[in-house]
Amino acid sequence: MAYITHQRLQRLQRSYCRMEQCSSSVVSFQQHSQYYTRDKSSNIIKQQINNHQTNLNYFMLYTNREILKETMAADEEYEREQWTMFGNEAERVEIDVIRNQQLLCTRVNKIALRKQVQYLEQLSQKAPDFPIPLRAHTVWQGMTVKLSCTVQGCPTPKPEVKALITSSLVAEVIHHKSIILYFLACFFYFPGVQLHQSSNVEIKTFDTKAVITLRAAHKEHEGLYAARLRTTDGIQEHSAFVYLTDASAAVVGGPASPLAVQVSDVNKDYVFLTWQPPSADGASPVCDLGQGEWVRCNVDVQKICHYPVFGLKEGTLYQFRVRSVNQAGAGLVTVDRGRTITITKDELEGRIKAPFPPTNVHACEVSDTYVVLSWTEPEPRGREPLTFYVERSLTGKNSWEMVSLDMVVNSPRFPVFDLVKGKQYYFRVRSVNKYGVSDPSEPSTPISLGKPQAVPAPPHSVMAIRDTDTSVLLQWQEPEDKNGILGYYLYYSEAGKHNWKTVNNKPFAKNRFTVHGLKTWKDYVFRVKCVSRAGNSSYSDESQPIMVKSAIYVPSAPSAIALLLCTGSEMVLGWRAPFSDGGSPVRGYYLDQKEKGMEIWREVNVKPVKERQFKVCNLTSGHFYQFHVFAANMVGIGKPSEPSEAFLCEKWTMPEPGCPYDLEIREVRNGSLVLLWAAPLYEGRSPVTGYLLEISQGDQSENWTALSEKTISDTHYKVSALQMGETYRFRVSAINEAGVGHASLPSEPVIAQTQPGTKNIEIGVDDDGFIFLGYEAAEMNDESKFLWSKNYTDPIGAGRVRAETKTNRSVLTFTDPSEEDLGLYTVNMSDNPQQSSSYDFTAEGKVVNLRAPLSAWQVEVSEKGSVRLWLQTESLSNAAELRLIFNDREISSTPHRKINFDKAKGLVEILFDQLSQEDEGSYTAQLRDGRAKNQFTLVFVDKRPTIFAPAFENALCCFYRCCLSLLTQVTNAKKETSLKWFKDGLEVTQVAYDPSSGVSVLTIPQVCVMKSHPHTALSASSLKIQSTGEGFKLYCSLKYYISFLKTSWYFKEKRIDEEARTKPGSSMQKVWIEIFNPTENDKGKYTLEMFDGKETHKRFLDLSGQAFDDALLEHQRLNYFCLFVSDRAKVTKGLPDVVAIMEGKSLCLTCYIDGEPAPEIFWLRNDREIFSQDHFTITKAPKCSSITINNVNVEDSGKYSIFVRNKYGSETVDVTVSVYKHGEKPPANAVELS
Repeated sequence: MAYITHQRLQRLQRSYCRMEQCSSSVVSFQQHSQYYTRDKSSNIIKQQINNHQTNLNYFMLYTNREILKETMAADEEYEREQWTMFGNEAERVEIDVIRNQQLLCTRVNKIALRKQVQYLEQLSQKAPDFPIPLRAHTVWQGMTVKLSCTVQGCPTPKPEVKALITSSLVAEVIHHKSIILYFLACFFYFPGVQLHQSSNVEIKTFDTKAVITLRAAHKEHEGLYAARLRTTDGIQEHSAFVYLTDASAAVVGGPASPLAVQVSDVNKDYVFLTWQPPSADGASPVCDLGQGEWVRCNVDVQKICHYPVFGLKEGTLYQFRVRSVNQAGAGLVTVDRGRTITITKDELEGRIKAPFPPTNVHACEVSDTYVVLSWTEPEPRGREPLTFYVERSLTGKNSWEMVSLDMVVNSPRFPVFDLVKGKQYYFRVRSVNKYGVSDPSEPSTPISLGKPQAVPAPPHSVMAIRDTDTSVLLQWQEPEDKNGILGYYLYYSEAGKHNWKTVNNKPFAKNRFTVHGLKTWKDYVFRVKCVSRAGNSSYSDESQPIMVKSAIYVPSAPSAIALLLCTGSEMVLGWRAPFSDGGSPVRGYYLDQKEKGMEIWREVNVKPVKERQFKVCNLTSGHFYQFHVFAANMVGIGKPSEPSEAFLCEKWTMPEPGCPYDLEIREVRNGSLVLLWAAPLYEGRSPVTGYLLEISQGDQSENWTALSEKTISDTHYKVSALQMGETYRFRVSAINEAGVGHASLPSEPVIAQTQPGTKNIEIGVDDDGFIFLGYEAAEMNDESKFLWSKNYTDPIGAGRVRAETKTNRSVLTFTDPSEEDLGLYTVNMSDNPQQSSSYDFTAEGKVVNLRAPLSAWQVEVSEKGSVRLWLQTESLSNAAELRLIFNDREISSTPHRKINFDKAKGLVEILFDQLSQEDEGSYTAQLRDGRAKNQFTLVFVDKRPTIFAPAFENALCCFYRCCLSLLTQVTNAKKETSLKWFKDGLEVTQVAYDPSSGVSVLTIPQVCVMKSHPHTALSASSLKIQSTGEGFKLYCSLKYYISFLKTSWYFKEKRIDEEARTKPGSSMQKVWIEIFNPTENDKGKYTLEMFDGKETHKRFLDLSGQAFDDALLEHQRLNYFCLFVSDRAKVTKGLPDVVAIMEGKSLCLTCYIDGEPAPEIFWLRNDREIFSQDHFTITKAPKCSSITINNVNVEDSGKYSIFVRNKYGSETVDVTVSVYKHGEKPPANAVELS
């Protein structure tokens, strides 16, 4: 409105201006009328003026009205135009506003994106790192060595590479080779000096790396080459020790080449050479020189590492080399390549003709074999070239002799070699030119040969310290006199092998060195020797053996702090264990807390928390709290974890469960792994019914996918079908009736790939027949433990298994496997759960226990005279195999001998219709079922003179009255041999006996069968106890015995099975059980049950109170006696009772002996000592002795004995040797030797 009013005002102003113009016209007319009236008469003129004035007034009135009307019309038109213009302008303004808004939004978005990019760049910034560091190399002569490493960082690092002669060994290069180093930089230093392009150094730069090539590498180039990364965050280095190793020796056993050959004190015809001795043993270096060909400088071998060379030609280019010599010959040569030596002519001086004498004659180098003289040339010396005459005289004499008679001395240096030790000499020098000889110089002070330069004392107190799993830090103490020591050579060997190897081939100046390239879990010893010009010292004493494994340090920081439960004033926190425990188990955790917005952390617990879970009390409801956690081991406390998110202290009342925690990944293999977790502490309104597992591919992706459509009921799950080599993360959520609860914190990223050295659980049977599960760890330390479990969480009963650990292998042995032992067995390392494996011990894959049969070999004789040999194991599979060995040959079923093998019952039977002499011997049943195998042997030989046991001649009938004949035959009977029959201890006289045949018959005309047959368990005596050196023996004597008598032992109503401490047994006279190493736990009631086929009979013994004390005291006494006499001389094994051999062969009898001290050994024949001769050959060793009878004959038959003795006792073992002729059969009771 204001805008329109303003426009109207402007238009009114314009109308007013028009009216003003009209008024001005009228005024002008009136002014002209004054001139007009002067010319006419006044009346006419007045009348005309009045008329004109009237017309003018009318005209003015009309004009003003028209003007006003036009103005108003124009105003209306203008207003319409302006309103139209205003609408258009408003539309354009609105369009401009919208455009500006869009531009402004675009600009704001660009600024936000730029800030986000800057933030992401800041997040992506990473300190320099070497993901692929340098590694060790060993190459041979003629090869090119390339050391490469990869660096990463954001922004891209700008590294520098330098070489320092220090620190540890990382790479080896053979002497005189090219070295190529690859780095992401073009700055190279050695040692501490930047290297530039030269004839021996080639530097090339690529997009992401720089290469330096060192041609013709020598031992002097040995040192530490470092890659230096320089960024805005600082400098980080990674280094590799380049190792120079000598090529093969010129001769077998020859020394290595010397190093650091240098030339000093250069004159016209004289130089002084120095060098360093090699690390490999060599007694004497040799110095050679030449032009075109090498010429030897010294006649005698030089034992110290310096030598004066004289007689050189002025203006000639020379090169020198040194060779080591020992008893095996000359070694490799080392050439001085450090600089070029050219002898130049002197500048001419004033015109001096006859020379003046030299001055200041003295010895500049004194050794035990030579003296180097030095003097100052005369001043002025003259224009002509000078030479010198050297003279000497013994102290106390006035006669002088020329030393340099056969050579020309051109420089003021001269070595003298032919001096006598212990005598003193004066020397003087004359100058010579073409004009003559000068007067002699002033004599020198008395000069004599010096004392021999002694090699330094060896270092001492060599100590090896754990460093990494492939290196050891070596320290040693320097000798007291360190003068002249150039450095140290280091050597190592595996403990006990004395196979010494050189560590460094260039003397190392410090007394600390890190030895790399060692084998993990191997024991090593080290020694050091000093290096000087006089040679190498002797070796130091060996260090104590050290096992190569990583040193311990503080653990890394825990992570993933989660809130597991909140009650309003208390919070239960959980966290993830440190990635590394530092080589020592984590002893506990410490927590700090602070309120949100505060900066001061307060301790939560003073004493360390053992578990990875802790309840924080005395919190204020409604406040936010943050926490961080420290881990501690025996070394100390590690760094704190990242602060947790701010947790609100508010009582949980949600219906869904809380988050699971303690996610753990095990058994990572190619494409699979096992995930474990702990159930949530807060269940919600109803119990947890299952779990939802989710997976995310990549180490930072938040795209989570369910692993399974069905919920998982267990707290472990095997994830399969993963892509090998890909990275994954996992999280778990608990489910109840209310729904899915909060997800756990994601697990650490894991690559689905089998790590090198990963082992799996193996199942097998040991030598004793026990089933075992074995697992071998790839890495472990002193504190590492093998943790066995069943189904990942259940402990394994100690009474059923036995766990043993040797070095890095653990074996879980089942002492009595049964169906209860089936299941999934897992093992993991206590300090590294990812070192883990599992084995599903199912019924299909069960290993049969063949260690102890259910029944060992048994012998049964029927009333009809048939014999049954049998043994029984547990049930075998259909794949079980049986081999029966009789006297070293495999047998099978025959009409006379039938063999049955019932795999379902585990029963092996051998049935004989009638036993004969040929059936006596050794029977061995070899059983194999899958991985299980064992063998059981029965020696079926009667060692008594009676060969045939009594047998029924006529079978017993089922009548109460019958006739019974018992027949036996005796072999090896003499005329005076008598035979008696007994019944129940009383002699039976009515028998028939034929001494010529050895046959005796007892005839019982009438046999009555009694209802209470004596062959029952009723004849068993009460239980008795017998103490032995090993323990207790509970036994029951039997008056009669039946073959099918079954016995069982019980202790406190619990059956006793055969195990490590108990061993039951039986014979035809006794039933017993042995208890080894008894303790107080063995007190109690023992029961023996005997089943005779019809009834069960029991015998009891209460082994407690005074009875137990007396038995234990007797056992201790016998055990002490056994220990005392355990070192007595004894024969452990070797000789049978009877040996048969055919005439004309050789017989060798071997015995094994034991005892401490080593026993004396004697061989006897018919109780007389045998001495070694042509017919008998006797060999004696500390644990074994044998006698050989060469070309045996019938006269060699008889008793042979071995007698052993020491200060604790003696023992004699006999053997009967029976020699038979060709065509004869050997005795049936003898072991036949071929």
